[in-house]
Amino acid sequence: MTKPKPPARPAQPSFSSGPCAKRPGWTSSNLDNETLGRSHRSKIGKARLKEAIDRTRALLGVPDDYRIGIVPASDTGAVEMAMWSMLGTRPVDMLAWESFGAGWVSDAKNQLKLKARILDAPYGDIADLSAVDPDHDVVFTWNGTTSGVRVPNADWISQDRKGVVICDATSAIFAQPLDWPKLDVVTYSWQKVLGGEGGHGVLVLSPRAVERLENYAPPRPLPKIFRLTKGGKLIEGIFEGATINTPSMLCVEDYIDALKWAAGLGGLEALHGRCDANAAALDEWVSNTSWIDYLCIDPENRSNTSVCLKIVDKKFAKLDEAEQRKFVKAMTDRLDAEGAAYDIGGYRDAPPGLRIWCGATVERGDIDALTPWLDWAYAVVKKELKSNT
Repeated sequence: MTKPKPPARPAQPSFSSGPCAKRPGWTSSNLDNETLGRSHRSKIGKARLKEAIDRTRALLGVPDDYRIGIVPASDTGAVEMAMWSMLGTRPVDMLAWESFGAGWVSDAKNQLKLKARILDAPYGDIADLSAVDPDHDVVFTWNGTTSGVRVPNADWISQDRKGVVICDATSAIFAQPLDWPKLDVVTYSWQKVLGGEGGHGVLVLSPRAVERLENYAPPRPLPKIFRLTKGGKLIEGIFEGATINTPSMLCVEDYIDALKWAAGLGGLEALHGRCDANAAALDEWVSNTSWIDYLCIDPENRSNTSVCLKIVDKKFAKLDEAEQRKFVKAMTDRLDAEGAAYDIGGYRDAPPGLRIWCGATVERGDIDALTPWLDWAYAVVKKELKSNT
């Protein structure tokens, strides 16, 4: 007998880990279109970019002496900008436990040819944070989007460090508390927790990061979009709304709309609460479902945004990796066709499984409505597998 379909679907079935679901109540009519068709260097254009920066500082509680800039090429561009501009004056500890962290490792070793010490861990685990050397620079991802593994805090970062700490915070910021005094460079894309559009990154610099930039000339040519200094001084305009390249003002307006929504909810604490509530709703199902479990081993390190899950059924475990990926794809294809869940397959480099975004723009009721559909899709595909063997 075929398992019956659940009676209700999520009102918003977008559970992608980036770009993520738009905020509840979003409509394009809410966006201020006055800047469209205007130069980003016009008075109004620069004012709106500066407003986005100021609202970001207020919402996140970024210290007054930290700079905030809007930069090209999403979070990837922001991380690369920091690495190419700042690393090389001392050894660097590269931390990785998922694909994006591994990408920064590859760039450090193969492109920048840095004196790099690699502290890594397989999917589901985390690197040995206690091994980080305070005399080294550090590059790490706060929340591993493709593994669902996050650092529990920043206690492992020395207050008396000699190096600079570069933190890729793209799927953590706005969802998890960051320890600003421990972080010298923070990067993210607004397409994650706030559900903004892709293509733009944000770069946050501490005074220690600015000092490094102004006193270190990297022994490599820098593309124009990576240059943060001129004549040995920080290009302050970048952090006042004069972007390096032309931004999409429509995307900027969308970001401002999301920042206003977040402030209206109650600010950062409210955003954190929404993410935690969504993750808790999914956890209730995982805890009571025999065929699924977390990819992340330690509960203390589990993400409350990019929740990565593995199928633990014995029959599934007997399949080879290609067959497992085919099984997962069959599940996600059915969920997509039913309008119950979009884009929840695990990342291509991660072990076969599911990845469900629980960020602040997702409603808890949609998580509650999703889980019966996960059970349905699993049962349907498992039955088909059984009939074909």
